Amino acid sequence: MQIPLPRLSTVVAVVIAAAAFPALAQTAKPAAAPAKAATVNGVAIPQSRVDVIVRAQAQQGVPDSPQLRQAIRDRLVMDEIVSQEAARKGITKSPEVQAQLDLMRQRVIVGAYQADFLKTHPVTDAQVKAEYDRIKASMGDKEYKARHILVDKEEEATEIIAKLKRGEKFEDLAKASKDAGSKEGGGALDWNSPAGYVKPFSDAMVKLEKGKHTETPVQTQYGWHVIRLDDVRPAKFPAMEEVKGQLVERLQQQALEKNLADLRTKAKVE
Repeated sequence: MQIPLPRLSTVVAVVIAAAAFPALAQTAKPAAAPAKAATVNGVAIPQSRVDVIVRAQAQQGVPDSPQLRQAIRDRLVMDEIVSQEAARKGITKSPEVQAQLDLMRQRVIVGAYQADFLKTHPVTDAQVKAEYDRIKASMGDKEYKARHILVDKEEEATEIIAKLKRGEKFEDLAKASKDAGSKEGGGALDWNSPAGYVKPFSDAMVKLEKGKHTETPVQTQYGWHVIRLDDVRPAKFPAMEEVKGQLVERLQQQALEKNLADLRTKAKVE
């Protein structure tokens, strides 16, 4: 059976970081010589490199196994052989290669900083609950099933409304809509909360009675709309436990982005 190896980008990031900048993979404490995965022409490949890649694979759903570790070891051995040959030929002294190594080192450090920030700033259950309640409130307690016809000019929308008043079918007129995703379905849109639409659209939609269309064109950044409301139902919202993982990720990302923005503000950039 063929053992899946790490994606090339993962291998490059991990191996270059560990090989070119071993201090990143070692602790500051003086200790016994690190365990070796292999030795190539007298150069040791630390076992820690194998462990780092195994952990990266685990995050992608690949279970740890002796076969996986052997495959990673073989890849690292081959990489070390090629690296030594590249050094012998002077390739590693190339300004372009050095620039790439510097960039890779910086990306590894940035990734380590972000991981440390998330670890030291855990999201609390109270924060998750507050975010859940906020989103739920913003979505409202109703969902709407609407249709629309989107055109470029107000005059076109006005003419469509006039045709509707003369008895022409909304579904037929929708074939002229600019919205390619809905026009073949008679302008039908999926069930959605008002928050799922741009404000001018949702403001007009929620004022309609079922079966009625807007009497005047509605302008948004996309153009001019004629809207018909087909139905309304109580909003369906998932239980907090169902979306807790997504909420945690959302809050983590928000916290990290704020931290980075604060660092950027404090930095002196010339």
